[in-house]
Order: sequence, then structure tokens, then C-alpha cells
Amino acid sequence: MADQVGQRTPRKEDRRLLTGTATFGSDVQFPRMAHARVVRSLVAHGAITAIDASAARALPGVVDVVTAADVPTGLAIPVRLQVPDTDVSGRLQPVLAATEVRYVGEPVAVVVADDPYVAEDASGLVTVDIDDRDPLVDVDDATEADVVADFGLGYGDVDTAFGRAAHVVAMDVAVGRHTAVPMEPRALTVEYQPATDSLSVYGATKVPVFNRQVLAGLLGMDESAIRMHAVDAGGGFGVRGEFYPEDFLVPWLARRLRRAVSWVEDRAEHLVAVNHSRQQRHRVEAAFAADGTILGLRDDVRHDNGAYVRTHGVIVPELTLAMLPGPYRVPAYRGRVRVVLTNKTPCGTYRAPGRYEGTTAREQLFDLAAAELGLDRVELRRRNLLGSDELPHTRAMHTLGTDVVLDGGDYVRLLDRALARVDELGWRQLVDAGRAEGRLLGLGLAVFLEKSGLGPYDTADVEITSTGRVRVLSGGTSLGQGIETALAQIAADEFGVPYDAVDVINGDTLLQPYGTGSWASRSTVVAGSAVQRAAREVAVRVRELGARLLEAAPDDVELVDGAVRVKGVPGSARSLAEVWQAAQPRAGWLAADEPAGLAARHRFTVDHMTYPYGAHVCAVEVDPGTGNVQVLRYLVAYEIGRAVNPTLVEGQLRGGVAQGMGGALLEELVYDEQGQPQSTTFMDYLLPTAAEVPAVDLVVCEDAPAATNPLGARGAGEGGVTAAGAAVASAVSDAIGVPAIGKLPVDPRSVVRLLRSEDRTTRHSVALS
Repeated sequence: MADQVGQRTPRKEDRRLLTGTATFGSDVQFPRMAHARVVRSLVAHGAITAIDASAARALPGVVDVVTAADVPTGLAIPVRLQVPDTDVSGRLQPVLAATEVRYVGEPVAVVVADDPYVAEDASGLVTVDIDDRDPLVDVDDATEADVVADFGLGYGDVDTAFGRAAHVVAMDVAVGRHTAVPMEPRALTVEYQPATDSLSVYGATKVPVFNRQVLAGLLGMDESAIRMHAVDAGGGFGVRGEFYPEDFLVPWLARRLRRAVSWVEDRAEHLVAVNHSRQQRHRVEAAFAADGTILGLRDDVRHDNGAYVRTHGVIVPELTLAMLPGPYRVPAYRGRVRVVLTNKTPCGTYRAPGRYEGTTAREQLFDLAAAELGLDRVELRRRNLLGSDELPHTRAMHTLGTDVVLDGGDYVRLLDRALARVDELGWRQLVDAGRAEGRLLGLGLAVFLEKSGLGPYDTADVEITSTGRVRVLSGGTSLGQGIETALAQIAADEFGVPYDAVDVINGDTLLQPYGTGSWASRSTVVAGSAVQRAAREVAVRVRELGARLLEAAPDDVELVDGAVRVKGVPGSARSLAEVWQAAQPRAGWLAADEPAGLAARHRFTVDHMTYPYGAHVCAVEVDPGTGNVQVLRYLVAYEIGRAVNPTLVEGQLRGGVAQGMGGALLEELVYDEQGQPQSTTFMDYLLPTAAEVPAVDLVVCEDAPAATNPLGARGAGEGGVTAAGAAVASAVSDAIGVPAIGKLPVDPRSVVRLLRSEDRTTRHSVALS
């Protein structure tokens, strides 16, 4: 059997997704199940003076109405990802607002009814009296008291670098407020078993083991009494599956009412309740020698974190700082971030968190620098990219608890491959021809560095079942990314079986209590490595027992095509099911005290991340009358190390481009001066559709396998989005003849304003050579 890793095998998940047999959170139903509806604040900032739920309680079918007065006092949701030397403990989100509301959408009460429509009707009968206070909606108006964290990262002598620079280039860059918008909003169904005082939770898909730990702590229960069940999810992208107030409230209500409770988020609720992300303002500067060589880089970031610090803590702005130098040779760097709490929905991670923002700021600065230095945009970058002989490259910084050590690769080669593909596709001729007709066309480029393979560990179990199938129990979770398929391919190779002979169960805390979830582009790299090692241990065991069956020495047998046989003697083969039979206690093949079964658990640990890298190139056309931007062509070149399934990698990259384009041109969560959200439907929060996203051309390279994991994989979850904002902005600036763009999204109004500005120059960067 040919190796499964590297094959474009169809996704195992799609069979149930396409036949309507998948199970999502709201598909899980129980007899006498009650339905919850959250009452949310309509005021951005104020003191709660009274809550009257009498009318709601009187409505037939209402089971319960609870406020902060009913839940244990002082409960707040802890941080999952700590940043050293920061203390955000005083700004964590309570499970229900007690005396003060801090954003529109904050939970203040929960109504439970026999019917979901009754619950919704009753929630409208709950009156909440609030004395308004002045909201903070703009970080420019923040005081020191609003800053929850102020920290920096960096290395080298930045002041000296800027002091001896021949050119200093500086600009302001603002990135708008976005959210992930998975197709399926959040949903939770919780069953309570009174006999054992235990809970079964369906829908907590992302980091179920962490969520179980937090829930057990808040409820005062033993973790073993709570089981998180894996279910399908309509996308995650970072926002889904974190521990939100509802992740406490629904299980707590199920235990309080001693019956199953379900909660399903609607879209309007989702847009004010689920994590927001991205909103940052940068003052970024670079010091250059006369020949365009970077001497130093510095960035002053203000990060609008919304009303509270949620489970991600302040890791997003830390990632912005840690990754800002990117793939470039930057001898001295200093970044500072002030994390401001405003009266908006709290923030967390969203696909490529911190890097989308930082890459936009850095790459736009480099476009501006190229214009001011009179260099081609590509030449400026090529001149400053780290060479392959300079890798590994250590930066005296850390992020996500690990030192920043860029592993091997060839950044210049990948850039050249991207540009060669652009030439093959004829994009320069396309732009030139359009310009000859008087149209505003432009080419944009952005180079980026990603991170993946975050440890410190993940755990997997692999076993052979009675019919000879391979069963994988993983701590990852299936969010639509194809993890079941990738892990099946990895395990299949250790036994020589087709990947369809492997069953993968993700995210069930009873079956896999030591998993770390799926996030940060780490599942294939870390969980996949754990699966490979566990499968390898089982394969050794299969050969040992198979040798006994064959009355041969272990060194004289081989595991081929899902069977053990004497080397070179196909007719001697014993199937995995036969070996499983031999591994049973009464089969007579086990020695005294020898464990029964064919199973192994492996905990894979890793000290450092791996760093994928790539480049985005796109061509756009700008309508000079309306300012509308149409993306005509798009290309991503990406170093994946080793693609477990190339089709899945390509899907990840193309999906990322679509989301990145949305943030670049359309998506923005806008608030008015009273802190009222203005983007609460898809009429206002605009998403790219098939009409806006062109076909995405890809150059997926496997030139630099990662040395930090046995698979050589680098992760692919975020490379499609990381540089999309920067590339689109670069193309727009090229099209309209301005040096750089200082704000995302690049909306039509901004484009028209730039077209009328006096800063427009003749196009300066068409070559991209």
C-alpha cells in the first residue's frame, strides 16, 4: 500500500456532512429538555439599579429566570493563555453582570423555558434599569486607568540604529475590528444525570479539556463528573469553543434544574457576544541605511481589547509584537503595546491573531519606505529578507511561552517562486493593458512569517479493534479543517492500511482526557506527531504478537498491508483482527502479567514552534467614481514543510484568503459614540462572497520540512489570511498612486478620499521584479 501521507485523499468528514448525518450542538436533544435565552445589556456602560423578571416568570412555559443574585458570587472566567509579567486578574469577565454593565451584549440574566420561542418571548419581558455612564469607545480617549497591560518586546540597540540611519520612515496604520463569523453560531446542550451528579456537555468544540477544567472549578465539581462530547462544528476560526459566560450558565442551569438544557445563539447575538478581534493602531517606524538595508524597527501599538479580558488574556497583542519583524533581517527592534479596555464586546483570537495586524503594519511601512527610498517594493524586501544561511535565527524574545527561534527555510527562494508564477500567469501584462486603457489597476505584494506547532504537548491514543480497524483518540477537535482525515492518514501509514480503515474520535474528554484542542495551526503538527508515535508503538506490539502467532522471531516478521507476515512470505500473513484475538486475556498467547489488548498512548512534547512563511500577490482594479475595489487575481506562495494532505492545505489557504480579503475591504464592526454596535446584521457587517473572491492560485512548497516534529509539517491554518490585508492594501496603493495605505478595511469612501488627495504620485512600484 502506498503511503497515505502526502495523498489527496477525500475528507472522511464529508461523508456525514454531505449526507445530512453530521451531529452539531443543537442536533443533540433529550426528553424534557429546557431551552435557555440570555438577556443582554442594551447599554454600553452603566450601573445596574434593578432587574424585574416578574413578567417573564409569569409567562406560561417559563421554568426559571436567573440573575447574578442567583449564581455564586465572584465567579469570573480565567485566562487560558498567560503572558508573563502581566496581571489582568481584576478585569476578567463575570458570568453575569451584577452591578455594572460594560458593553452592549453583556449577559445580565437568563430565561429558561420548555420551548425556545417561549424563552425568547420571555426574555423580552425582563426589564433592566441601568444608570448610564460615559462609554469609552476610542482608545485615543483612554486614560491610564483604562490600560490593563503595558508591555514591550525587543532586542538590540534600537536608539543607536535610528541615530545612525540615513533614512527613517514612519507611518500610522489602523486595523479595523473584525470577528470570525463561522457558518454555525455557538450552541450548547447539557444533560444532567442526577444519580451521579454528573454532566454531559455537547458543543464545546475547540479546547474541551481546558473548558472542562474551568467548568469543574466554577461549579465545584470533580472533573471526572463532566464529560465533553465531540460534535461537528460549522467553523471555528479562533472564536468558537473558548469558555464564554454561556459555557458556565447552561451547565449550571442544567444542574440547578436537574434536567437537560439547550442554548443556541442567533446571528444578531453572535455579533455582539462572541469574541471580536484585530482592532489595533500602530505608529510604526523603520531605520534604513543609505542602500535600503534595515537597521532598526520600532512599533507603538494601542490594542482595543473591549470590555474585559477573556480566555486569551493579552496574547494577541503579544503575538503582534513578537512576530512584527517577520522574515526580515532586523538587527534592532523594540515594540510596545498598551492594551486598552473599552466599552465594546471583548476580544480574543481570530485566525492569524496578531499577525494579520502586524503584517499589515510592517508591509505597508515597507511599501512607503520603497517609495521614499526610490526602490522597487520587491527589491527592498529581497534585500532585507533573512538568507537561508542565516537560519536558524534566534531573536531575544519569547511568545506563547517559547523562545523565538526561526527554523530553517529559504525566504528569498519562495519569494522568487511566487513572482515567477505571477509572470507565468501574465499578471504584469494584465495590469499594463488595463492602465493603457486608462483604468486603475495595481499589483500588490506582502511577505509574511507565520508560526505553528505550538507545544508544549499533545496526547493521542491508538488501538486496534476486534475487526482489525485502527482507532485514534485525539485531543484535537473537528472544526471543519479536516483533522480526522489528516490524523487517519498519519496513523494508516504505520499499519499499511487505507486511511478509511482508521476511525478518528476527537474532543471527547472521557476517551482522551489529556488533549489540548485545536487552535494556533497546531493540530496536524503536534497532535499528528502524537498519533504517529502512538501508532508506531502499537505497530511494534502487533509485530511482537504476530511473531508469536507465526512462531517466528520478531525481527523476522513485517507489517505490510494491514497484516503481519514472515518477511518475504505473503502466504503467512495474519490480519490485524487475528492479532487482536491473540491479544485477548483468554486467547493463550499472552505471558503472565502481560497487558492485554493492542493499544498505546503517546504524549508528544515540543519546546519550540516552527515558522511557516510565504508571500501574497494580488491584482486589483479600482473604480475611480465609486472607490470600489475589485480583486482580479490572487496568489499565495507558502512553505508547508510537508503536506499530509495537499488538498486540505490548499483548502486552508484559499479559505484564509477569503477571510483576509473580507477584513481588507469589507468587514468592520463599527460603534457609535454611545458604544452602540452598528454592525449587528449581515446588512451592515459585510462578508465577501463568491462575487468578490477570485480564483486563488497557489504555490505550495515542501522545500523546508520542519525539524521540530517527526512529520516535518509546518501547519497551514493561517497562512492564507496573514498577509491578505497587507497585499490588498499594497495593490490598491499601487493602483491609485499613493505610497501606502494606513487603514483597513480599505472602504470605498477611503479610496475616494485618497484619489482626491494631493499625496497621489505617479505609480512607483509597478515592476515587482
